[in-house]
Amino acid sequence: MKKLLLHVCCAHCAAYTVEHWRREGYEVSGLWYNPNIHPFAEHGKRLEGVKALADKIAMPLVVPESYEMVEFFRRVAGKEAGRCGCCFDLRLEKTARFARENGFDAFTTTLLISPQQKHELIRETAEKIAVEKGVAFLYADLRKRYSDSRHITKPMDLYRQQYCGCIYSEYERYSDRKTK
Repeated sequence: MKKLLLHVCCAHCAAYTVEHWRREGYEVSGLWYNPNIHPFAEHGKRLEGVKALADKIAMPLVVPESYEMVEFFRRVAGKEAGRCGCCFDLRLEKTARFARENGFDAFTTTLLISPQQKHELIRETAEKIAVEKGVAFLYADLRKRYSDSRHITKPMDLYRQQYCGCIYSEYERYSDRKTK
């Protein structure tokens, strides 16, 4: 069976995504790497939700020891309008590198199920990184299955976030403004 490393952004996006790739014949392992999620307490709540889901669906989960918040801010500082691209690059590069170094056949991300994400930018970024790192990127547009993922996790009573993750998205969510 082929091994797939799945970058996991949250439990709700992971549930259906894991199901999908397992049905496609992959042995799925998750990688939690999200230095973009702020504040740190929010990062912890989301991680606990992902750990609980991983336990319930028997998905091996890799959690690097380092939060790397400083690296996230270095990449996005002064580039707020393009911050999502910087963020995708940071997280997917780490995922692809880990996949290559640990014998995975391919990598992908749960970000591809969210209708709120910049889907084409994710795909473009991941395909570029796949070439650079020498590991396949698996693409699937799962946005139409977003509500299915929520239905899977709702009975599990997992933490549900209210914004994408970074401090800019939190500001936009609660102030009803877009960062300029």
